Amino acid sequence: MEFVDSLGGGQAGTAVRSVRPAPGLATARPVPPTVASAVAASVSADPRTAGVRHFEGGQVVWRVQCGDLISRERAVTVFVEDDEVVVVSPPGETARLTSGQLGQLRAALNEAATMAER
Repeated sequence: MEFVDSLGGGQAGTAVRSVRPAPGLATARPVPPTVASAVAASVSADPRTAGVRHFEGGQVVWRVQCGDLISRERAVTVFVEDDEVVVVSPPGETARLTSGQLGQLRAALNEAATMAER
C-alpha cells in the first residue's frame, strides 16, 4: 500500500532523522516532560506502538518504519501539536507500508488522536 503526501519536499534522507517542524510550526511550545509522560501514560497503549513511541524534546513522537518506492528504509512520523495530529511523510513523499507497518501507523494515529482530544 502506498501513502502519498506532499510534506517531504522531495529531499533524500534516512529514516533516522530528527523531526523538523513544518513551516509555520517553528514557534510551537514543547510539552514539558512531566506533562508528556502523564498524557502518554493515560493513553491506552496499543502493543503495536511499543517500539514506535518515543519521547523527543519532551514530546511524544511515533515513528513507523516503512520503505519508499525503490525500497529504501524510511519512516512516517506522527506527533501531536496543540490539539492537532501531525503526520510527516518520509523524504520523497511516498511511504510503502506492509500490513504490519500499517497496523502500527493506525495504532499510532489512534493514540495521537486520543492525546489531541485532551
